[in-house]
Amino acid sequence: MSAIGIQWKMVLAQTISFSFVFFVLWRYAYKPIFAMLQLRRDKITESLANAEKIKAQLTQTETDRQKVLAEAGDKANKMIDDARQAAARVREQETQKAISSAEQIVIKAREAAAQERAQMLVQLKREVGRLVVQTTSTVTGKILTADDQKRLAQETEKQLSA
Repeated sequence: MSAIGIQWKMVLAQTISFSFVFFVLWRYAYKPIFAMLQLRRDKITESLANAEKIKAQLTQTETDRQKVLAEAGDKANKMIDDARQAAARVREQETQKAISSAEQIVIKAREAAAQERAQMLVQLKREVGRLVVQTTSTVTGKILTADDQKRLAQETEKQLSA
């Protein structure tokens, strides 16, 4: 092969040099770079998986949040309705109390008016009886006895009662 210009010693020396440089590069340069690239691939794959998990959790959280908000709205509406019903009951009770108080006041006023009227009638009867006795004694000119005064007062009272 010397005729074509191949020198076997040079080929062998270059092969050994290439193998040595390849081994050194593989061992100290390519292997750590490939390991670092594999770690990056793993981290990227893990990050993508985590991103999918986070996206699913976010969707679930949003669904849960909407559910909680809906429940809170329902509870708030129920509380408002309950408060309105309680207010209506209290208003009705207070109205009934006010009506009852007003009726009692009217009843007491009527009783007081009836008592006052009865007292006035009693006083009027006495006064009329006294006036009748006084008028009778003035007209007849004689002094009436206690029995006469009592009889006239009773007769006058009967006539006024009728």
